[in-house]
Amino acid sequence: MGFVSFGDMDQPLRKFIEKIENLQSDGDGLFPKGIFPAKRVNPLIGYQRPDTTIFYSAIICFTLQCIRKSCDPDMQQKMDMVCAKVIANYPEFQNKDGLKTYNFWKTKPSRHFPGGFIFRHFEHFRIPDDVDDTAFIYLTSNPSSDEVNWLKSKLALHANGKKQRIKNTYPEYKSLAAYSTWFGKNMYIEFDVSVLSNIMYCILHYNLPFNEHDAASLEYIRSVIETDRYLNAPFRCAHQYPRTPLIIYHVTRLIAAFDPEILKPIREKLIQDSKQLLAETSGYMDKVILSTSLMRLGTRTERIPVEHFTAEDFKGFYFFIAGLLTAYENPVLYKLSANPLFHMHWICEAHCWTLLAEYEVLWNNSVQKQSEHGNPI
Repeated sequence: MGFVSFGDMDQPLRKFIEKIENLQSDGDGLFPKGIFPAKRVNPLIGYQRPDTTIFYSAIICFTLQCIRKSCDPDMQQKMDMVCAKVIANYPEFQNKDGLKTYNFWKTKPSRHFPGGFIFRHFEHFRIPDDVDDTAFIYLTSNPSSDEVNWLKSKLALHANGKKQRIKNTYPEYKSLAAYSTWFGKNMYIEFDVSVLSNIMYCILHYNLPFNEHDAASLEYIRSVIETDRYLNAPFRCAHQYPRTPLIIYHVTRLIAAFDPEILKPIREKLIQDSKQLLAETSGYMDKVILSTSLMRLGTRTERIPVEHFTAEDFKGFYFFIAGLLTAYENPVLYKLSANPLFHMHWICEAHCWTLLAEYEVLWNNSVQKQSEHGNPI
């Protein structure tokens, strides 16, 4: 489908792209050139620090690349410039020993918990490279076939059961040979349904050979949806994305792009659950990502007036967290880890505008499809 152009319909999209452009750092004392400013916060204890993670910059780049084909040439050029500035930062987040995996923070030297007063001084809090950031960097940076095949082999080395077994999950998943969130030879095994959706997106995007770890990862995704665990215990299913709307957003993105056979049985359930949550939620940004998810699955929703959104409408929304106690496999500590008191939220205004741009493109595309089929708009 060509780019959407229905009179003034692309004006909100143009506004969102300009907001994103203006928020990208030109390089200052806090944020390197091309990085999108982010913050880590815990509202319960009044904690707030600027954060130079690559995570938000990489997922903004990925989302812009995904919607690019539906935009006019001028906006495409703007998106390409934004992404080029992001991609220039990737080497700073590459594995400290030169391997082609990537970290949430700068690695040479480690810049973990940047801007903090305590954690950044202790090696104990330096995190290993992770599957999530690695997936998005591979998806946005045109790696070679040798590099993506190497990544596939690397992922298998850290899958459940290779060196150790997962402890912090439901009993029936403990023998599942799914991928872990983390690289690092001594890192515990963790399953996160959204992270698994992202790495499977990467694997399917590059059409890599399917193996037992891919099948197990898709099986985990299917099971936590089918059993309602993602509704009733989202933190246990996704330590980094521990809210049901976030899980829906990630799983539906995977299904809409590749429609894996293993996930076909949960498609209708995701639609119905999303409709119910959309009717119940009062959060503006949760409404956006749920509506986006429904449109991805071919279900039209009531228009959200995103053109009137301001940064005030983003307050309280977070897309990603770190659970400070999830690394501990002690059952008591793990039970405490679900308490929001021990959660660090990462927030990013530019990513919120990106989610609005994504919503606008999907909405405009659905209007265009209706028009082409002679249905009322």
